[in-house]
Amino acid sequence: MIKKLINTWTLAALASISLYSGLVAAHGKVTLEADVCVRNISGSMVHLSTYQPQYDPEAEYCTEIPKEGETVWVLDLVDQALRDMPIGIKIVRGSGQALSDTVASLYSTNHADGIIKGEFNLDEGQYTLFVTGEGVPPLQYEYPIRIQMTNYTEMVFKAIPYLITFLLLALITDKFLKRRQAQQ
Repeated sequence: MIKKLINTWTLAALASISLYSGLVAAHGKVTLEADVCVRNISGSMVHLSTYQPQYDPEAEYCTEIPKEGETVWVLDLVDQALRDMPIGIKIVRGSGQALSDTVASLYSTNHADGIIKGEFNLDEGQYTLFVTGEGVPPLQYEYPIRIQMTNYTEMVFKAIPYLITFLLLALITDKFLKRRQAQQ
């Protein structure tokens, strides 16, 4: 009977591990088409990466930046056509319809290597990064940026597998204990 209980707990632990969303390949380990940091308009793609080397030199973020402060951003112009046109970059406080003042802006005409980079120092809150390719027609990409904000929806979805596993283990343990009491 103990062996059966150990097997059940092992199975439940394996199910929990397989449901854990943290094991899914994240930002740096997916194809370009599946990357959440890529914006695609009519086949023209841009990719945004942000870094905070003063906190974690190896971490790469996209639009959820964990701490306020100095942040390095790198915009990769994937499509060759974008590399041949002027690019405007603007960071605005707010998101959606609630946009307010421009925090930073950059205009680049020389980016033959397809990389535009810079730094910004943002406080906690929501921002929007606009990338405008000034071609015909103009291409506009938009990145909502959240600085040091807790995403409670994401936290709930990450906790669901653990909650389900806990409830299953509680149910299995309850059934086992009731069956054991009935046998005595």
